[in-house]
Amino acid sequence: MSKYDPLTSYLEKAQAAEVPLKFEDVERIIGHRLPASKKYPAWWSNNPSNNVMTKAWLAAGFQTERVDIGGERLVFRRTREAEAQPKPLPRSGEGPGLLERLRARLGGTVTVAVGVDLTDPTGEIWDADR
Repeated sequence: MSKYDPLTSYLEKAQAAEVPLKFEDVERIIGHRLPASKKYPAWWSNNPSNNVMTKAWLAAGFQTERVDIGGERLVFRRTREAEAQPKPLPRSGEGPGLLERLRARLGGTVTVAVGVDLTDPTGEIWDADR
């Protein structure tokens, strides 16, 4: 269990699309002081490999915006509904087939506009001999 799990829970329960907080509010929520690196904008980036706390707000479906280091405040903005961590795919011969496993892993990553038929020819000719 991460010390930042309370932030994930707090954001998951939020009803608003934007959750403005002061750094001291974040410290109250997590029950710990933020590290000295809080004074660097990069620490508040949305890069999942940045730090453990970043993973907490991303897991809740939020990103940071309008980070004001001097004023020690920021806004968490909802980007999607929180999703459970993906489960490992079953090995070949176990569980669902390839298409079902691909749908499970890639679901929600591509959106096709209404009325677009992906099977319609594009008119392009892909001929290696030309």
